Amino acid sequence: MPTRKIHFQSPRQLSELYCGDQDNLDLLESTFHATVVSRDNWVQIDAVKESSIAAVADVFELLLEGREQGLSVKKADFQKTVAGVSAGKQDELRSLFERGTVIKTKRKSIVPKTLGQKQYLRSVFENDIVFGIGPAGTGKTYLAMAAAVSLLIEGKVERIVLSRPAVEAGETLGFLPGDLQEKILPYLRPLYDALNDMLSPSDIEKLTERGIIEIAPLAYMRGRTLSNSFVILDEAQNTTSEQMMMFLTRLGEGSRMVITGDLTQVDIPKHRSSGLLEVKNILKGLKGINFHFFEAGDVVRHHLVQKIIQAYDRYRDTHQ
Repeated sequence: MPTRKIHFQSPRQLSELYCGDQDNLDLLESTFHATVVSRDNWVQIDAVKESSIAAVADVFELLLEGREQGLSVKKADFQKTVAGVSAGKQDELRSLFERGTVIKTKRKSIVPKTLGQKQYLRSVFENDIVFGIGPAGTGKTYLAMAAAVSLLIEGKVERIVLSRPAVEAGETLGFLPGDLQEKILPYLRPLYDALNDMLSPSDIEKLTERGIIEIAPLAYMRGRTLSNSFVILDEAQNTTSEQMMMFLTRLGEGSRMVITGDLTQVDIPKHRSSGLLEVKNILKGLKGINFHFFEAGDVVRHHLVQKIIQAYDRYRDTHQ
């Protein structure tokens, strides 16, 4: 029976590639009809067919390339890589892993931490409109903001427009105390927090005063055409159908849009359908528009956040 042994720099490096999880090795065995044994800093692959051995080796090679580019391999990344190799998509995966995705902003360099995040960023740079849909903690808004700041610094867009619907937990702006700025600040705070990670407070202030960075509620988008801009709509699950159409039709020449949201956290009244939920069916398949769906495995917050999301998913599946 053909066999192959692959050595790595250390036992830790090897363990990081398959997350130290025997289930992942079992997945390799069942997918490629091979026997995979891991010991110390090596893995041994046995199979009847040489092609099976080559496929398993490809999985480890691709994940190693990703790890060297800053990818923190998670179970979802391992599973996606196995599925890709099984489907014969090694070249596609290799181009994704080999191309180091580092977004440079004035305060820090940002590296996607999961395969899902790498795919999302590539989609943002290659499409005019991208929808990032998935649970909290997957970086969908943060990475969109990083891409926007990077393109602004490079001079590829002239301004950044950040927006959110002012709907949360049943409240509306009219019933909140304070002037307009004080009313909208709580809704836009997460966007400011992301900006503060990438630009200095003085830069943000200057760019905001000059209108190069604009942060406003969704309602203020009506009647405008946004040209040469990077436009982000956050919390899009709280848009109505009419608001979503209004926002999308603001797209002007030289602009791109990223719309992010979590369909499990809809706060609009139950008698109104979410514009984000509806748009998936309306725009599906249109060239220049991409839908990227994040999974629980893409969560990069505390490890318990991923488990909480998975627990809620299981609960919903059994109570529908």
